[in-house]
Amino acid sequence: MLFYRAVLPLSRQTLTFVSDIIRTHRRDVGSIWRKLNPGQEAMLVLVYLRKGEPFAQVGAGFDVSTTTCWRYVNETVELLAQRAPKLREALRKAKRQRMTYVIIDGTLIPIDRIAADRPFYSGKHKRHGVNLQVIASPDGEILWVSGQLPGSTHDTAAARIWNILAALRDAGLIALGDKGYHGYDESGQQVITPYKGRKKPQSQKDANRAHARLRGPGERANAQLKYWRILHKLRCSPHRAGRLAKAIHVLQNYEITAG
Repeated sequence: MLFYRAVLPLSRQTLTFVSDIIRTHRRDVGSIWRKLNPGQEAMLVLVYLRKGEPFAQVGAGFDVSTTTCWRYVNETVELLAQRAPKLREALRKAKRQRMTYVIIDGTLIPIDRIAADRPFYSGKHKRHGVNLQVIASPDGEILWVSGQLPGSTHDTAAARIWNILAALRDAGLIALGDKGYHGYDESGQQVITPYKGRKKPQSQKDANRAHARLRGPGERANAQLKYWRILHKLRCSPHRAGRLAKAIHVLQNYEITAG
């Protein structure tokens, strides 16, 4: 096996942030000794999430077994995911920050085919995956990431499952969504979507252009998630996708703050 040195495009502050979380957890559970110290474990987890390499390769780079690497990653991902805000908490914070609207969008995280693959096949994307719902600020900061649903789940169905409409009403916020959310909010007051159909009058075309301009920056949120290569294609259980995305949400927003 060959080894090489590589650069991880993350700040030193992010490494310290994750190390402190691991160190506190070890103290709380009374874990006195491990092969890697908190800083090394944090680096291992960040390499796995950012590079998306298999456990065997990442573990070999840190001189630990595949099983130990798997255990370290799952433990730290869970600790990070617990810090991700809940939906209503995220929307209330957005309201306090005087956001006039938020942006809702769905994204598909590709997965390997599994035995029970039919629910995970997305006809829209023509591939297997899991559906995640993402709410972002007008400038593209990730505010909330949902858990995972099978890739065949339509965005409107996913929004109903996560009860997003009620949370928006409670927070007094509106959300801009793409045509995939058409019909989700029958009142059209909380979730605003573009007009559909051909030969629309000029007023509707103008409204759609304005809607697209407002939504554009918010779509950066999904791109930020997938900048972490582990979400390019999951090789682990699809039921881990939500926890991975929430952990990355915490790391991505911390990276922005630290920068």
